[in-house]
Order: sequence, then C-alpha cells, then structure tokens
Amino acid sequence: MKYEHHSYARSDRIVVAYARMVLRFRWLVVAAVLLAVAAAGYGSTYMVTRSDYRYEFRPDNPQLMAFEAMEEVYGRNDSILFFIAPESENVFHRDSMAAVYWLTEQAWQIPFSTRVDSLTNYQHTEAVGDDLEVMDLVEDPAALDDAALERIRAISLAEPLIVGRLLPEDGSGTTVAVTVHLPEGETGHELELYHLARGLAAETEERFPGHRVAISGLIPFSGAFEEAGLHDLSTLVPLMYGVLIVTLFLFLRSTAGTVGTMLVAAFSAVTGMGAGFWLGIPFTQGAAIAPTIILTIAIADGVHILVTFTKERRAGRDHHDAMVEAIRINWQPVFLTSLTTAIGFLSLNLSESTWFRDLGNLTAMGVGAAWLYSITFLPAFISLLPYRIHAERHVAGLSMERFAEWMIARRRPVLVGMSALLVVMGLMIPRIELNDTFTTMFDEDVEFRRHLDFMSEHLPGLYMFQYSLGAGGADEINDPAYWAKLDEFAAWLRAQPEATHVQILSDTLKRLNRNMHGDDPAAYRLPAERDQAAQYLLLYEMSLPYGLDLNNQINVKRSSTRVTVTVDALSSRELRGFDDRIQAWLRANAPESMHAAGASVTLMFAHMSARNVTAMISGTMAAFALISLMLAISLRSLKLGVISLIPNIGPTVIAFGVWALLIGEAGFSVSMVSACSLGIIVDATVHFLSKYLRARRERDVGAEDAVRYAISTVGAALWITFLVLIMGFSVLTLSPIETNSLFGLMIAITIGAALLTSFLLLPTLLIQIEGEGEQEALAPGALRDPLQETT
Repeated sequence: MKYEHHSYARSDRIVVAYARMVLRFRWLVVAAVLLAVAAAGYGSTYMVTRSDYRYEFRPDNPQLMAFEAMEEVYGRNDSILFFIAPESENVFHRDSMAAVYWLTEQAWQIPFSTRVDSLTNYQHTEAVGDDLEVMDLVEDPAALDDAALERIRAISLAEPLIVGRLLPEDGSGTTVAVTVHLPEGETGHELELYHLARGLAAETEERFPGHRVAISGLIPFSGAFEEAGLHDLSTLVPLMYGVLIVTLFLFLRSTAGTVGTMLVAAFSAVTGMGAGFWLGIPFTQGAAIAPTIILTIAIADGVHILVTFTKERRAGRDHHDAMVEAIRINWQPVFLTSLTTAIGFLSLNLSESTWFRDLGNLTAMGVGAAWLYSITFLPAFISLLPYRIHAERHVAGLSMERFAEWMIARRRPVLVGMSALLVVMGLMIPRIELNDTFTTMFDEDVEFRRHLDFMSEHLPGLYMFQYSLGAGGADEINDPAYWAKLDEFAAWLRAQPEATHVQILSDTLKRLNRNMHGDDPAAYRLPAERDQAAQYLLLYEMSLPYGLDLNNQINVKRSSTRVTVTVDALSSRELRGFDDRIQAWLRANAPESMHAAGASVTLMFAHMSARNVTAMISGTMAAFALISLMLAISLRSLKLGVISLIPNIGPTVIAFGVWALLIGEAGFSVSMVSACSLGIIVDATVHFLSKYLRARRERDVGAEDAVRYAISTVGAALWITFLVLIMGFSVLTLSPIETNSLFGLMIAITIGAALLTSFLLLPTLLIQIEGEGEQEALAPGALRDPLQETT
C-alpha cells in the first residue's frame, strides 16, 4: 500500500500564521526575548555556591545518615591535613621540629578549627613516681639537642597512635591534622579555607627552607572542586564560544546566521542557569558544566532552521517566505528533538548524585529555552538583518547525493556490517568494570591532585572508615571484656592488607597501664580490673589540654568508642568489599552491641557510585520508554516506531563497546551518558524520518528515493549539528575534573556513533523493511511536512 497524499493540514496553517506573526512583530519579539533573558539572568543575584561534599548526597542517603549520626556523637571530623616533608627525608631534625611546631601553632588560627593534632603536640605520657605526667612531645624545638631528638624518634616510632597516622615508618615527613567545624547552614567557606591553607603552607616553606608542605583533607577536597568548577566556567565556556563561532561560520558562511545562532545559545545558557538560581539550585560542580552543554545543544535547532532557510532562498523564495517555510518544515522535528533531549537530561533526577540532578535540571531548562528562542528570536533577528546567500557550493550537496547512491547500492553489506558491529560492541559491554577511584577525580595538573599523590607516596592511607562500637550501656566501656574485644578487633584489622592504620582507644589504655606500672614494657597490656580502666582514663582525660580531649573517641555516656581505620587508595568496589568484611567479622565475633555500620565520607561516595549505576539504568530505561512512546505517537506507525528504536539504541551500544575496548572501567559519571545522550541521538532519527515521510507521502516515491531525498535535504544539517556537538562535548575533556572530562568524552563518542547509525543503519533498515512487500498506511498528519504551499 502506498503512502497517501495529504492536503495542507490545519496544524500547518497555524504554524504558518504563527511564523508570519513573529516576522510581522519582529521588533516586539526581539524586545520581549531580551526582557525574558534579562529577567532570567537576574536570578544570578540569588546564586549560592555549594562546594561541600554533603550536598552531593540525598538527605535520606543511608551512608550520609550514618555519618551524621556518628558526628552527633563524636563531633564533626572535616579536616585540613598538612604534610611536611624535609628534603633530608628525616623529620627528626631541629629545623623540621621547628617547622612542625610553628605550623601547629598557626593552624589553631584557621577559622572554625576545633582541634590540631601533630607530632609536636602529641600528648605523651610518663610515670613520675606515683603520678601520671602528660606533656607535649615537643615543648621547645630550639632547645632540642641530638639526644632529645633521638628520644622523640624512639617514642614516635614505637607509638601505634602516631606511626601510620601522623608519621610514616621511615620518618620522612609528618602530618599536622586540623579538625574544622563549619557553621551549620552556612556555605562557601571551603574555598576560602583552602586558599588560606595554601597560603599557610607556602609561608611554612618560605620560613623553613628545605621543606615541602602538601595539603589534603575534606575541606581542601571540597575547595579544590569549587576552584576547578570556576576554572571550567571561566575557560571552557569562552573556548566553547570560539569553537562554535568558527565552526558555524565555516558551515553557514553567514555572519548574521552565526551571530543569531550564537545569541540563541547564549540566551539559552543564561535562561537555564538564571532560572535554576531563581529556583534555588546552587552553583556546584554539576552547575559549572551546564552552560557548556547548553551552548552546544542549543546550536542544533538554529542550524536546522537556517539550513532550510538558506535552501529555500536558493530555490527562489524571498527572505520572508523562506523563513516562514523554514519554521513550518522544522516546527515538529525541532520541538520533538528539544523535548526528547530535555527528557533525557531530566532522567538524571533518578541519579544518586545531587550534582548531576542539578546538571540535568539546568540543562533541561536551557534546552527548553533554546527551542523557544529558536522559533521566536532567531527568525525575528534574521529578518532584521541582510542575510547574504552565497552561490550554492555543490560539493556538499553532491557529496550527500553520492553518499546516498553509494549506500543504496551497497545496502545489504552495509546493513550486515552495521548489524555485526552492534552485536560485537554489545558483547564487549560486559567487560566494563563499574568502578571509581576518588583520588583520581582531578587531573594530574591540578595542585590538589599533585599534593594527594605526594602524600600517598610518603604516608599511604587517604581514606577512612569509622565504626562506633557500643559496650551495652552507660559506663560499660570500662568492662574488661569490652576492651579485650576491642583489642581483638584491632589485631584483626591490622592483619588486613587494606588497612594502613587503626586508631583505637585500647592502645591508649594499654599505654596508660604501662605508665601506671612504672613504664614497665611488660605492663603494656589492658587493665584486668574495671575500676583500673575507669581510673586510668579519668586521670588521663583530666590531664589533657583544651582541644585535645577524648570526646572525639568516647561518647558522653561512656557507652561506646569510635574506631577509625585508614586505608590506602582503593577503588569503590574494593572499599565496599572491605567494609562488608569488617561488618561480617563484627557479626561473627563481637556481641550485638558492637555491631556497627561503617560511617565515613569514603563509604558515602563508594556506595553512591554503585547505587548511581543502578539508578541510571532505571533512568535510561524510563527515558527511553517515554521517548519511544512519543515517537510512536508522532509517527502513528508501529512499524516505523519500532524501526526508530534501533538507531536510538545503537549509538549507546557502540560507544560503550568502544569504551570497554579502550578503557575498560566506567565510573558513575560515565553511567549517566546513555540517559543524557539519548535525546540528542533522537535528533537525527526525527529529522531523517520527517524528510523520509515527506518524500513518501507528498512525492509518492518508494523507499529508496525517499532515503535519497532525506539524505540530500537533511544530511548536511545533521552533519553540521553532530560535528558541532562532538566538538562541543570534546571541550569538556579539557576539564580538570575527571568526572566532567570522562562525561564529555563518552558523549562525544556516542554522538560519533550516532553519525554511523543515522547515515548507515537507519537508511538501510528503511529500505530493507519498507522497500519490500505491502506497506501500511500512515495516519494523516503523522510527522509529515506538507507540500510547499504558503497560502
């Protein structure tokens, strides 16, 4: 059955009337758009920066809830870590001790600091007669002689609370750990504190030549993320503008067209970001790359309209009628592609990451603004300017026509080859290991990353697990059985290959027992009596100076203690596995009161990574189902609806297959690519099918000629938009944040794969299926472009 010829539809008359109204009141339209952009942009005055890691997680995240419950009991543990490494690789030197002492004193002046732990202020205990003396390990660096330095070395390297935590075993450096308690409800302090810490590190290096000071910790981590995000905003966006301007001008060969399209892109970015700030979305890592993505995607609508406008001008239409026709022909496909792209990004709301949810919402609003400005501002703006139409260069047109002939003549081997490619790439996907390594979140050129690597080389152990082990009731931590089980737990932890240090209060109690027995090494054991344990701890706590008490290890009711396990840089999968083993040991070997879930920022990110992959699979499926339903309704043909699914799925399959071969690992940022790129990929399918159906329906031609018509009319525009998209997302690979860089690279690969499926797979499928046998009749008005009528 042939496709029926349809007359000029009522919907098209409405679109034509709309287009003529826009052109008639073009000055008013331009003014209205400028006011709308200004109103949206005013939302930037409400912008709030959130660089703290807590914002990354949903409020009901179980690991976040466990972490905050831990903080309620033992206090907040956000930190700034300074690692001092002398060139001599021997920190037990007078100058090095002076540097540590000076930095320790200065660290107390850091805003919001509540505790400073270092080698010099470590609370060393000794027995003096029947009394317990508690003192700083280094009280006056200037007075240290060789014997005193050797004594400090011996004490430090023998103390389990120091070695592996504040000091590497070889004594090549030492850590000054600053605990910071940021005010509740206040934001934006992280970057300020990071800059302050860097200044303090630089001053230390200047005051004490021959020493290098590296910085890490949760506060610098958050500050580095905010700094990198601002770097993306200040460098990638201008670079993106340059790339887009050059690319568009080369393809459009029109100053007015290039300026108009870029204004639409800029207005869309301003509107998307401004609307987000109006709605209370803060500026985060995700928000930082949203303008770059919006700028890239916003180009597509304008390109399709201007390519059609240019073609109609060359066909003999005047300026006004050519623009009306361009709007009429592209109205439905541009709307559908904008809607599907927005749906793809909105599916990020199923992500576990707040940063990516914000990215999805901001981009979706920007995409919606791009569609609106493309059908309002762009036509009005172009109508106000002279738009020179150059003599048609037949190279592009002939190339598309020759490609169509080549593809049709070899359609069977092309179809078989593309099908085989999809199968092979699909088989590669299971080889991808879903994983994240958080120490590599920054590029090696980023100062914070270099400091992390330097510290890891000298003092392994960048991640922490924390467990609150209950004793069964108030004051029950004094029970010798509880201390014995703690000590057994510590011994098991230290035997695990992942653990680099274990901070546990039983070590302190054993040291106190030795002190109270005349510092006899044989007495380095746990007290046998409950009263002894209670008295030793009370005596020790009463002797500790302000800010160095045990409140960060013992709860107020003295019914539980905190155990902190430090591990080396592991993948998210390995981190989750180690935590599972720890909890399994507690369930098997400890009383129920000591069963505890791990709580730390490390575990929060490790579990979020796993859940995010699962959530984004669901999000992608939901987005795919909704987009497929929309296409089926628009096409009003089950057959073509099913055909459209294949080129929409294919690019993602190919991209992940390539990723499996080249890289092999995918983190939570890569897992969101399919949801984000799905709507972009549909752009080619919709535009190709719209032209294909127009030929079948209005020109009464077969499948092969319809494919020729579609490629010759929309092929160039698709190439332009896809190349612009590839170049645009490739700019993101320059981001110093690995999640952004990999995200941009993966989407660029996916769009490149979409070029293959759009020009090789979809046309050959249409010819293979529609070129043989009876064809079903499509319902009137199904994604069609009517005859070239204007009245």
